[in-house]
Amino acid sequence: MARRVGPVVVAFLAASSIAGCGFFGRPERPVWRAQAEAACFARHLVTPSAYVVEAQPIDGPGICGMTRPLKVSALAQGSVGLNKTLVIDCPMIPALEAWLNDVVQPDAQARFGQRVATLNVFGAYSCRSIDNMAGERLSEHAFGNAVDVAGFTLADGRAISFVRDWRQADAQEGAFLREAHAGACQYFTTVLGPGADVFHYNHIHLDLANHGATDTGPRRICKPRPAPNLTPPPAAPDGLPPAPEIDEPLDVAKLRLRNTQAVALAPRSELGAGAGPDVGLPPPVGETDPAPPILPAGAGLSVDAEPTSSTGDEDQ
Repeated sequence: MARRVGPVVVAFLAASSIAGCGFFGRPERPVWRAQAEAACFARHLVTPSAYVVEAQPIDGPGICGMTRPLKVSALAQGSVGLNKTLVIDCPMIPALEAWLNDVVQPDAQARFGQRVATLNVFGAYSCRSIDNMAGERLSEHAFGNAVDVAGFTLADGRAISFVRDWRQADAQEGAFLREAHAGACQYFTTVLGPGADVFHYNHIHLDLANHGATDTGPRRICKPRPAPNLTPPPAAPDGLPPAPEIDEPLDVAKLRLRNTQAVALAPRSELGAGAGPDVGLPPPVGETDPAPPILPAGAGLSVDAEPTSSTGDEDQ
């Protein structure tokens, strides 16, 4: 019996090692995430208040979660409401507030004569893969490092939404949304809006993913490419070579699906019982994003023919 048990144990240990989690351990979140959270609190970039409340640590499933999550019901000391409470990490809050203060509010005042009172959002923390697609890396939503913005409500109650107003480029509403999207590209490392791909037809995705660095600053993904008049001139090179691409050892979701593209474009009700996860991620935990649109036959996943980054064309 001992002769047969030995090889089995060795094979099991080898398989565990190949899986990347070891026999006695489990996958861990990349260390930069906890470092970014700690630095944000150490620099007092966020102050707990009636609108920003510390929550219990989120540890799992898998490597999903945050060390010090925050429940946020309003931004900018309560001056900008949220239509739903978000669970996000510390660095996202000053980035959102800077974007609102420096870009969104001045543009709203100039175009509509009033300020934005509410940021309308779909969600933030959700333990899921990118675009809920089989076999993809974990989304930045899985770490509370992303927010999906559906639109804005002005002080007089007027709503401006990406799904309705983005295409009206000649109208004040469409121009305002394009300025908000372009401005966000200066404060977040990933910005994906209508036209980036089919998953972002009704919102903009904002996150602070670590894409590495270039000789002009952090590597960013901004899609679709904003008009040149909406972006500042490029920063001067610092003389140093770009940092290598970041390839994080993240969990992936694996589903029993033959064609992930077809599934992404199909109604959820048509996926059937066999579309559940078998290994990797559980069903999404936390906030979830709306289902992707149903496109005409032959429509591809990408509708932006001009990629802006070598790190890929995908929801983070």
